[in-house]
Amino acid sequence: MDHQIAPQGDWRTWVILGGRGAGKTRAGAEWVREMVEGPTPLSAGRASRLALVGDTFDQVREVMIMGDSGILACCPPDRRPTWIANRKLLVWPNGAVAHAHSAQDPEGLRGPQFDAAWVDELAKWRQPEAVWDMLQFGLRLGKSPRVCATTTPRNVPLIRALIERPSTVTTRATTFDNAANLAPGFLEEMAARYDGTRLGRQELMGMLLSDTPGALWTSEMIGDAQSREVPALDRIVVAVDPPVTSGPNADECGIIVAGAITKGEPHTWRAYVLEDATVTNATPLGWAQAAIDAMERHDADRMVAEVNQGGDLVETLIRQLDPTISYRSVHASKGKGLRAEPVAALYEQGRVQHAMGLGLLEDQMCQMTAQGFEGKGSPDRLDALVWALKTLLLDKSAAAGGQARIRGLY
Repeated sequence: MDHQIAPQGDWRTWVILGGRGAGKTRAGAEWVREMVEGPTPLSAGRASRLALVGDTFDQVREVMIMGDSGILACCPPDRRPTWIANRKLLVWPNGAVAHAHSAQDPEGLRGPQFDAAWVDELAKWRQPEAVWDMLQFGLRLGKSPRVCATTTPRNVPLIRALIERPSTVTTRATTFDNAANLAPGFLEEMAARYDGTRLGRQELMGMLLSDTPGALWTSEMIGDAQSREVPALDRIVVAVDPPVTSGPNADECGIIVAGAITKGEPHTWRAYVLEDATVTNATPLGWAQAAIDAMERHDADRMVAEVNQGGDLVETLIRQLDPTISYRSVHASKGKGLRAEPVAALYEQGRVQHAMGLGLLEDQMCQMTAQGFEGKGSPDRLDALVWALKTLLLDKSAAAGGQARIRGLY
């Protein structure tokens, strides 16, 4: 496959970002062969002294060297290297050698020198910068030392720094690109469980997602909030953050559906984010109808809409389409970051769960700081989420009557 073929040109680092099972290990092993082997089994190749670096020594041995897609499995018999366990060394028939190193021990790379290196799962190393730096000092042999780095992407500074360097080339692959070599049941289960989620976009689609430094939410927090099952809910609301403008270049209209279990004391209530029904480039009547449709799909009790920009026009639009809607206007008196902080605290307390398919909303969450939104455009999805969860779990009016599921209660 194209993503497994080393790119042409003058580069120092080749970063392969791929989903689980995308064929990254095979690509790394074949690249090692390309660097080591010559025209005949005993001919010298481009590289003769390599480093193999994984998260642990066991992973280097069991995945990179002896795994189903590792170096030994990829080499034909007349070119297959010999593994010398007590020296942690691979030796090829042409005299080339590869030393196995653990990323748990950066100092182990102090001293040896190489003309090529393959590093695996770089994004999960505990000390990525320290290990990478020690490896770079050792890449001092040959005319043009090179590194192949295979990893499932995670938002760590080293990965971002590497892919931004002019000397780096990057290829990307999804789990589904390697479908021919994976069990159909595995692909079906992964798609059903993680399609549309932030975790799925990272672990299956191989996307490098952003967690803004100082963000109120992190990928780990959102991962902990994932839920495939939603219990019977006592109350459901649809929250709307209307766009300021309309037409082809208008902002999104954030529409979030969430519900809550409101039995017991208010501090024990739990919320479930059910759907992101946000619409783009919609007319005012278009997004108003989309919000009403979301209420009908979920049998919601109330619509809540921020009216700082639209004023009474928002309610007028809604009632023009459905005069019976239970509707409440809300006004923002604080900045977006300050409004979001108490809602983020609900996630820290484990009181909010997410249904599948909320990846775009979750991206905005990981770019919101207490000082404001650090992403592009306006966080309309997140604004709607904040209003929904505030209405369900934080408003005094909700605490006073949230256990009754009656339209127009507050």
